[in-house]
Amino acid sequence: MKKSFQVADQKSRCPWCLGFEEYVAYHDTEWGVPVHDDKVHFEFLILESAQAGLSWATILKKREGYRKAFADFDYKVVAEFPESYVQELLQDPGIIRNALKIRAAINNAQRFMEVQQEFGSFSKYIWGFVGGKPIQNRLASMSEAQATTKESDLLAKDLKKRGFKFLGSTTVYAHMQATGLYNDHLESCFRFSEV
Repeated sequence: MKKSFQVADQKSRCPWCLGFEEYVAYHDTEWGVPVHDDKVHFEFLILESAQAGLSWATILKKREGYRKAFADFDYKVVAEFPESYVQELLQDPGIIRNALKIRAAINNAQRFMEVQQEFGSFSKYIWGFVGGKPIQNRLASMSEAQATTKESDLLAKDLKKRGFKFLGSTTVYAHMQATGLYNDHLESCFRFSEV
């Protein structure tokens, strides 16, 4: 059995983050914090779609590689990536070298800006799916956690209709958790009352 990373401060945390130091830091400072900044939403859309079929830990370890490869998550720049750069990215060990996912990121940047144009911001659009405030799930244990919700189903369906790729309901729900549309910290976690 794999041993969990030991955190010196002994705070009660969601057990999924106890793998390595960066994972704990991500949990303690970012995961579940309500995001209203479009650039941050775009970053998580890129990372979450890259995660499809992989672990979040794998993506988190490559986050800096993604930051460099994807123009510090500037969606206006990513939307204009030429095919020649896609070929460069396919050789970049700092990211997941999957042509479909790389091309999906470029496509999603273009669709992202279309949503901004229609709604004024991507944040306004996405927060509309939860009534503008975080849903508090009040989980007592990880066994109560869901893979999808009715809101993630609706959002994923709408994103697909708008032409987004690699953003099914499970991936979308992970995005909603990461960006604070849901507070899915366990009630016993010290972050539950902080986010």
